Amino acid sequence: MSTFERYLTAWVALCIVVGVALGRLLPGVFQAIGSLEIAKVNLPVAILVWLMIIPMLVKIDFAAIGHVRQYWRGMGVTFLVNWAVKPFSMALLAWLFIGYIFARYLPAGQIESYIGGLILLAAAPCTAMVFVWSNLSKGEPYFTLTQVALNDTFMAFAYAPIVGLLLGLSAITVPWQTLALSVGLYIVVPVAIAQVLRYRALSASEAALQRLLHALQPASLAALLATLVLLFAFQGEQIVGHPLIIALLAVPIVIQVYFNFSLAYLLNRFVGEPHCIAAPSALIGASNFFEVAVATAISLFGFASGAALSTVVGVLIEVPVMLSVVKIVAITKTWYERGPAVQRNTAPKSLVS
Repeated sequence: MSTFERYLTAWVALCIVVGVALGRLLPGVFQAIGSLEIAKVNLPVAILVWLMIIPMLVKIDFAAIGHVRQYWRGMGVTFLVNWAVKPFSMALLAWLFIGYIFARYLPAGQIESYIGGLILLAAAPCTAMVFVWSNLSKGEPYFTLTQVALNDTFMAFAYAPIVGLLLGLSAITVPWQTLALSVGLYIVVPVAIAQVLRYRALSASEAALQRLLHALQPASLAALLATLVLLFAFQGEQIVGHPLIIALLAVPIVIQVYFNFSLAYLLNRFVGEPHCIAAPSALIGASNFFEVAVATAISLFGFASGAALSTVVGVLIEVPVMLSVVKIVAITKTWYERGPAVQRNTAPKSLVS
């Protein structure tokens, strides 16, 4: 790792402080940047996301993507955690912490709305940022892309029924425009750009492709930090105006991130998937598709509701918390690969004459 990458945690902390400070000092500037959106998808953030994920997507040769079928156990783990565990574990944590333990410290009229927002957040598995976490944890890029595409397809059918069940609502208005635009901007466009760059580099030589990847990596990390500055600048007023509420709402979110990550990581170890599959599988299970969650919260509960604030808290803690999870994945790799099932599935096959 470069010196810059080794101190990434320090840069993240600095960006959080800088983002909040700039949001307070220059609210008009960041309100203008925040208004550059279509269907609740912020266009400057989308461009930064391209810069973050394109280096990973450039590595993908679509002619070889069929080999991910051998990692069906990892896909099964991700689906189990995303759809059978995560929304329900968040509902339980939200009711426990927001509805009971922290209830005396929160506005009584907003408690149900806060819980609703947390459920909306957990029921939407992540799309774009998973590519970043997978890249940082040296995850299998083909598996990551395939799993994200399958998740987005399944979300079109499962999101509304699961949220409706947990919120006790008979009809959920899913922001289809936000969902479709997010998939287009965060998957289709960067995949197309990455494949054009890959083709042009390979038409010269394999060495040219490696030089391109080496050149893109610093841009990816810089875009990650710039995104963090923007997100915290957009919400600077909220952070300063409601620090206690934000801190309390963050508790169940952080717990469910580590719980779902741990569950997926351990299940992958149990079934014997290699570390490069377990990493993105667990990271997909831990993170959230906050654009859809925020848009749904606003459409159901209103812009100034507790639900909208709950989903925004998810945005605020997404990057720093997920970076800590990436760190855990890295430092536990040796332990993970000592798992009996992992060793059995990755051991060289003996030849019988």
